[in-house]
Amino acid sequence: MTKVFLVDDEIAIRESLRNSFPWEEKGYQLVGEAPDGEMALPMIRDLNADILLTDIRMPFMDGMKLCEEVQRTMPWVERIILSGYDDFDYARKAISLGVREYLLKPVTAKELEAALERARNQIAEKKRERENLSHLRQRLSTGNAFMKDKLLASLFTEEGDPADDDALMRQMRDLGTNLAAGCYIVLDIHFGAEGDRRMACRSALAGLAEMSGGTVFVCSAAKGARALVLGDRAEDAEERAYSFANSAMHLPEMENEEHLLIAIGETVDDYHEIRKSMKSARHLRHLQTADGPASRCIIGGSARGGGYGDGAVSRARLYLEEHFSDPNLMLQDAAEAVHLSQSHLSTIFTQETGMTFTQYLTALRIAKAKELLENSEKRSSQIALDVGYNDAHYFSYLFKKNTGVTPGEYRKEKQA
Repeated sequence: MTKVFLVDDEIAIRESLRNSFPWEEKGYQLVGEAPDGEMALPMIRDLNADILLTDIRMPFMDGMKLCEEVQRTMPWVERIILSGYDDFDYARKAISLGVREYLLKPVTAKELEAALERARNQIAEKKRERENLSHLRQRLSTGNAFMKDKLLASLFTEEGDPADDDALMRQMRDLGTNLAAGCYIVLDIHFGAEGDRRMACRSALAGLAEMSGGTVFVCSAAKGARALVLGDRAEDAEERAYSFANSAMHLPEMENEEHLLIAIGETVDDYHEIRKSMKSARHLRHLQTADGPASRCIIGGSARGGGYGDGAVSRARLYLEEHFSDPNLMLQDAAEAVHLSQSHLSTIFTQETGMTFTQYLTALRIAKAKELLENSEKRSSQIALDVGYNDAHYFSYLFKKNTGVTPGEYRKEKQA
């Protein structure tokens, strides 16, 4: 089934769309919903949604910003805008972000079905294009693409002469690729696919790199691929590296890769040291696989620290414990508190806790709500505010989704 994710800050609209449209009958699965883009973004990625159905005007992160982030990190997700505003400027911006569907509220079931069907057809078309691109890359293997791949791969060999590196940079420039940057990070990507499936995985990674605007370059490796990430500063390179890794983990072609492992090397500020970053990435991968085959994960370390041994996740969890009641709390706040990029914290947080940042925060808030329901006489609406939810209806929805009962039912059970 085609997976759909719904985002709208009005709970009445979410309930109406959830209950009035025959999702499964039409071949769709409504996999999740959220009241704003900030909350929705990691959930869309975690649930592997195919179509995003979103309102425009919402708190924290509006629909346009959400569409922009989805286009940047998950370009295979089709987006449908829902809006109560017949505003040409919104429509024009939506078009510039690659949004093909713009529906005005109130939306009829017939209009929604037609838009979803067009989006589903577009998904199928994108899949065909990716397959065609894979075949095209194979046909171009004797041309510039082959040369670029080989030249880039030579940057990752065990040893190299700085003079050779200088010549390589000039050759890449002659082929239309400028690798000059302030900082570099290497990603060592390992997957178990072989034959045509391996080619498809590499092609998907190369396609994702092409969407980076000249900041990420991919080449083949014996059992996977390698990526070179460019940045003006260490922070830029690190953010792009973890963002690329996160997106790569959720590429449709990678879904069946049970042993996908992406190791992120340290940040270096000279292209002559790219091999140093490569060696650190490979070392991390070898550590991960030393006791057996690797499961799907991202591991990394940077020149500024922030690896698994420095307690960054523990500090982030403590920060959430202290600030969970803030309704405006976002991943960005926790990342700033522990001095990591959002992508970096998101990655290691999931690896260590087994939950995404949003899932963990929701679980924490629900646990605090349970305590208040058991030990106080506060109304459910006040408890919602106390644990960080301005919308009491949305709090009740989340509480029941996570516990199986409403807040009122939970209180009755505990007081019985």
